[in-house]
Amino acid sequence: MKLIERYVAREIMLPFTVVALILVGLFASFSSARLLAGGVTETLGIAALIKLVFLKTLIALEVLIPIALYISVIIGLGRLNKDHELIVMRTFGLSGSRLVLIVLTVAIPVGILSGMLSSYVRPWAYGESYILDAQAEAELNTNRFQAGRFYGSEKSGRVVYMRTKDEFSREMHNIFHFTRKPDSSEIVFAKKAHQIQPTVQEPRPHIQLFDGVVYQLTNAVTVDDVIHFKNMTYFIDNDMVVNYRRKAAATRTLWESDQPRDIAELQWRISRPLGTVLLALIAMTFIRLSPRQDKTERTYLLAALIFAAYYNLTGLARTWVEQGVVGSMPGVWWLEFMLLSTLVIYWLITAKNKKSPHPS
Repeated sequence: MKLIERYVAREIMLPFTVVALILVGLFASFSSARLLAGGVTETLGIAALIKLVFLKTLIALEVLIPIALYISVIIGLGRLNKDHELIVMRTFGLSGSRLVLIVLTVAIPVGILSGMLSSYVRPWAYGESYILDAQAEAELNTNRFQAGRFYGSEKSGRVVYMRTKDEFSREMHNIFHFTRKPDSSEIVFAKKAHQIQPTVQEPRPHIQLFDGVVYQLTNAVTVDDVIHFKNMTYFIDNDMVVNYRRKAAATRTLWESDQPRDIAELQWRISRPLGTVLLALIAMTFIRLSPRQDKTERTYLLAALIFAAYYNLTGLARTWVEQGVVGSMPGVWWLEFMLLSTLVIYWLITAKNKKSPHPS
């Protein structure tokens, strides 16, 4: 029996390794393309771009690893089922509960790995990426900019353009600056501008603008504001720091906080191992649903829909805790409890049907 258990576990681990590497490669490529399109190399350089892609990939591992395990369970057990190997194994005494234990021997270590990544690696990666993001977000460091090109950041919603620039005096002419916020937008035109170097008294990056106009466009009102100015000092908005501190905070720090956002972040990190194991168990149910090969494509589609629904619900559960709609109890745990209850009911019904005598 030990040989069969190792064989089944290997059939799950092999696709898990392949799928995990493919997902990591795809995510890294996608992140690189987005950062290149956002002009990060223009402000930070290629070395910082590589580091930022590496950090973002580390952050995504807490999601990519459960996905890889979910897919690998379906692929591995699906192949054994399609080739009728599971039927042969059952004749040698491999029961359904024993198969669940085999899957758990793979899922639990992977779940622990996902929890370690979520609780320790992810906050560190967020902290490091925040430092790089903060440098990339300082688009008003116009000393690096070239005239006649648009520079923007999808994260901050900021776009900067200058028509001409004096490379000796660093003075810019005909500047366009656009900032998108959740409930408003702002457009700034200026005839002339120059960069102000940060000082000890004012460390924030800022730029001096001359002879321009500001358009403040608010979604909540029908009348927008138009402001003309002769001289204006424009500072970088540091709201992004608040959003990142929570994700970069140490898990021990979140334990001591009573803020809903910190509680939601803490519960999200703790729930990752349980979510990983539950996804693996959910994947097992599709093998029972598709005993025949002609249902494989339909099964994969159903599995993808259920996985998408699960991760959308996890995001919703965390948002509810952040906004105070749901308290710290049940917090985000109601979703895991619902999934676990559904699995238990499904197994009980399946076991009952097996014991029921078939009509002759």
